[in-house]
Amino acid sequence: MSKADARFAAIGDVDEANSAIGCALAVTGDLAPALARIQNDLFDLGADLATPGEVEGALRIVPAQVERLEREIDAMNEALAPLTSFILPAGVAAPLHLARAIARRAERSTVAMGEASPAALAYTNRLSDWLFVACRVVNEREGGETLWIPGGSR
Repeated sequence: MSKADARFAAIGDVDEANSAIGCALAVTGDLAPALARIQNDLFDLGADLATPGEVEGALRIVPAQVERLEREIDAMNEALAPLTSFILPAGVAAPLHLARAIARRAERSTVAMGEASPAALAYTNRLSDWLFVACRVVNEREGGETLWIPGGSR
């Protein structure tokens, strides 16, 4: 398989997201255990993406991993005010914002690969949402979010 293959791009983007999450651990406080679990999930995801087709005993992302992300998103959102503006990737949570952007790229790469399981696709989709809400939680604890002001620098 060529290094230019879409599968390698997806695996590499998942690995990069995992590394960015590792860098963000320093600013996450009580979210650190969940992020460490997500890092482990991302190794599962990489193994899933690296093993095409139906292979008995292959490590796969399972729906329960996606459901856990969804429950945690809902729980984190309960304490947050509704959004009134776009949020700039800034503040203490900036490393998490970077991880979120890389996770979104990993999702696009996984979709482009074309052979990912429904659970793997759902996991990559929900991960970027999880990271976005985590950014909001972290910045809220540290004094608030930096909101986009449309045309504010004209």
